Amino acid sequence: MERRLELEGGGEVTLVPEGLRVSFSAIREEDGRGVYKVWLRGEGKGSMLLGTLAPQNGRLELKRNISLGELERSGCWPVAGARAVLAVPFAGEERWYCEGRPERLVKDPVVRGQLRGPMLCRREGEGFSLAAPFRTDAPVVLNALFCLARAERLEGRLHLVWSFDSGGLPRLPREDAAGV
Repeated sequence: MERRLELEGGGEVTLVPEGLRVSFSAIREEDGRGVYKVWLRGEGKGSMLLGTLAPQNGRLELKRNISLGELERSGCWPVAGARAVLAVPFAGEERWYCEGRPERLVKDPVVRGQLRGPMLCRREGEGFSLAAPFRTDAPVVLNALFCLARAERLEGRLHLVWSFDSGGLPRLPREDAAGV
């Protein structure tokens, strides 16, 4: 039975179970901003890279066929959602991209332990920021740093954003606002 999901970040994903495999088709409007990757999210905490959207007939498309076993092992079956993330911007300015392993960027072991799966990341001068969608019905990704988060709207959706210095240590909000 065919199932359609809204693609967070714009677009739509269609999935069709076919025996022991699932066919995926993702479509997103071409906005000229860069290369987009599509990530699947399971009902649990699993996430999986579906692939890269490619230009096709004036829009971005991705078709992929994945085994149920691979989806289950990655914690993405059943599929709960999907998102398109700008992975490689075409412009020279710093943009958000999907960091597949954000835990490798931070120094504190407690914070590292709370990072499970991909997050949005943006390089900023001597440091970087990490962002996660804010949901009232789900735990905060970095609850140990909740008081250091600021709210930002990214791609039309509210996110919590944390800033870090070049060594991977969290920045205090006033330091960040002062550009330190």
